Parts: sequence; structure tokens; C-alpha cells
Amino acid sequence: MKATETPPAVAATEPAPVSKSKSPAPGGKEKGSEGQVLNVFSHGVLIIWAILVVLPLLWAIMSSFKNDDSILSTPWALPDKLHFDNWSRAWSQAHMSDYFFNTILVVGGSLIGTLLLGSMAAYVLARFDFPGNRFIYYLFIGGMSFPIILALVPLFFVMNNMGLLNTRHGLILVYIAYSLPFTVFFLTSFFRTLPGSVAEAASIDGASHTRTFFQVMLPMAKPGLISVGIFNFLGQWNQYMLPTVLNTDPKYRVLSQGLVELANSQGYKGDWSGLFAGLVMAMLPVLAAYIIFQRQVVAGLTAGAVK
Repeated sequence: MKATETPPAVAATEPAPVSKSKSPAPGGKEKGSEGQVLNVFSHGVLIIWAILVVLPLLWAIMSSFKNDDSILSTPWALPDKLHFDNWSRAWSQAHMSDYFFNTILVVGGSLIGTLLLGSMAAYVLARFDFPGNRFIYYLFIGGMSFPIILALVPLFFVMNNMGLLNTRHGLILVYIAYSLPFTVFFLTSFFRTLPGSVAEAASIDGASHTRTFFQVMLPMAKPGLISVGIFNFLGQWNQYMLPTVLNTDPKYRVLSQGLVELANSQGYKGDWSGLFAGLVMAMLPVLAAYIIFQRQVVAGLTAGAVK
């Protein structure tokens, strides 16, 4: 027998193909140029928007330190002298101090109540599964789309029958009910992004649901609370329709009502400098709140979007 000769082993590896440099896509330069044009256009729109917002604000602040003759004769010129008496006159004679006090009490009380009740409702809706959970959640969402002007007349009679008309605490309750739908909607989405293992660890350690919420979950939701708190503060501070209908007593007028009263009374007297001073007084707390908490607002909006 003849031994079969084995054929020579065939090389398993083939020579690697020569890499060819990729030629740039024919539309690469066009896409880059389109991106630059879009970037320039967006920045231009933002600059125009900033000018439209900042210029009236600066003009109002500048006019609050001028006298009436300068406001009417040279409205765009800088004040030749700072008239601080405009601010003192608006604060004392126009009763801006009383309006500020009432507004701080009403907005402060309603803001605390809104954040407390809204966070508790949002935590339950986000973390517990029970019959009617989604129905209650959609009820809050429906409250966001309900126009408040349709509820003014029945709300007036309800407040009157309960003895809450023309009172600060009645206005606080209305502000809380008005702000709860958005607060619950915002915080429910935020609580869903928080890790559930932390709450489970707290329950294993013997913490009750109340203690877990106030000592564990609520501190973790601080960015979301700050964000929704700023939005509620802006909406409640500038609210005009609700206090006009439900708060007709001059003793309990809030700042928005006081500004309208100041515009009506000072306008006939020609005290434009006092009117601008009162207007700037009303804007300063809102500007200060946004400047101080702008980073927290952005952090709260982005923290709820990423797990």
C-alpha cells in the first residue's frame, strides 16, 4: 500500500487588504456650512430677544430715578441726578409697603403649602401602585388645562359661603389649589427618576413611610422642588385675576392690585416717576429670585430627564 501524500497546507490567512483613505462625503462641506448658518441664526434670534427684554427693564429702572420733566422731555437720556425720593414716595404715600407685606404673606404661605402638598401627592402617585392611581394623576393633568376664568364665578360664591372672601388665608388656599396640578405633574415625573433602592433600604431599617418621605426622598428631590418652587413663585407673585375677584378689601390688596391702583391714581396726577419706582419695586424680587436660583432651576429640569 502506498501512503497517500497529504497536500501542502493551505495558508489560512490571506493578505490584509490595503486600506484606502476615505474621501470626504460630497455633502460634508455643505452640512458644515448649514450648521454654521443655523448657529449664527439661532444666536442672532437670542440676541434680539435679549435686547427686547433687557432694554425695557433698563429703561424702567433709569426712569425710576428721574423726575417727571426728564421722563417726558428726554425719555432715553440718563438721569442728571438720582432722585431717591421717588422710591420713598412710592413706598409710603402709594402704600407699596402694605402691598409688599400682603404679597409676601400670601405668596410665602401658598408656596409652602403647594410644595408640601404637591410633593406628598406626587410621591404617592409615583411610588405606590393602587387602584385609581392613573385616574387621579390624569385628574391633576386635566386641572392644568382647565381655564381659571371659568371657575371665577362659582369660586367667588364658594369663598363667600365659607367666609374666606377678602382674607389672606382664603387667597392662600386658592393659590395652592391653582398651583397644585402643575406641581404634582412636575414632581411625579421627578420622583420616578429617583432610585427606589434607597427607599427600600430605609424600610428595611424600620423607617415608616412618613419618615422615609421626609428624611430620605424629599432631600433627594431638592433640585426638583427648587425648580417647581421658582415657577410657582413667578406665577403667584404676578397673579392678578384671582386677587382682583376674591380680594376686594383695600386693606388686603396684593402687589399686582396695588400697581394697578398706583397707575390709575398717579397717572392722573402726572407722578410718572413714582409710578416707575413702584413698578421696579415689584420687579426686583422676581429678578433676584431668578438670578439667585437660575442654576438650581436648570439642574432641576435636567435632573428629572436622566436616570
